Amino acid sequence: MIRVLVVDDEALIRKGFQYILDAAQDIEVAAAVPGSQALQVAQEICPDVVLLDIRMPDVDGLTVLAGLRRLSHPPVVAMLATIGMDEHVATALRLGAAGFLLKDTDPEQLPFLVRTLADGGTVMPSKVTRAGVDVCQNAGSQEPAARSFVRLTNRERAVLVLIGEGLSNSDIATRMHLSTSTVKDDVSAILTELKVDGRVQASRIAEGACLLKPPRDQEGG
Repeated sequence: MIRVLVVDDEALIRKGFQYILDAAQDIEVAAAVPGSQALQVAQEICPDVVLLDIRMPDVDGLTVLAGLRRLSHPPVVAMLATIGMDEHVATALRLGAAGFLLKDTDPEQLPFLVRTLADGGTVMPSKVTRAGVDVCQNAGSQEPAARSFVRLTNRERAVLVLIGEGLSNSDIATRMHLSTSTVKDDVSAILTELKVDGRVQASRIAEGACLLKPPRDQEGG
């Protein structure tokens, strides 16, 4: 059972997400609270996934994200956002967000996206512009991490490539004929070696190091 915490200052958004996710047999919304209660409730219920509004009137979502990442057992955090928030995208990725969900996400897709997050995957809707991600990729703080990939083992580099392709831990395990626990250990080692907080940043390093294949419409061009 995947335990989810929904954090949003709008009661309608909280109730809507809770209603949709609770209908899935393998997902439980353990709590749905406004931003001011997020850290305390997260400590109490230890959720697997937190869906966190990036912009709230009473408390900054990015501040809450940083607090969640400092917990002894930090949950996977995806930011709830609207389009046109590039500067917030960049900051959230630097703080370790696993991705973004738009508030108008197709309800039928929402349980699948939560499962992807719980399994160690990343979620980045196409409507979120690339500008925020590019800021992270081009930031000077990424340069040491980009050089660190040369110290990865061959298997860790292979795992990094698959992270860059958006595969979850279980998908990587299947592709590489490894156990999921082994992949989790490899991912943890990769993030530590690259000195990054999340898979999105790691995938950008893989992209910057030319480890990823270009889209088909760019190959041979």
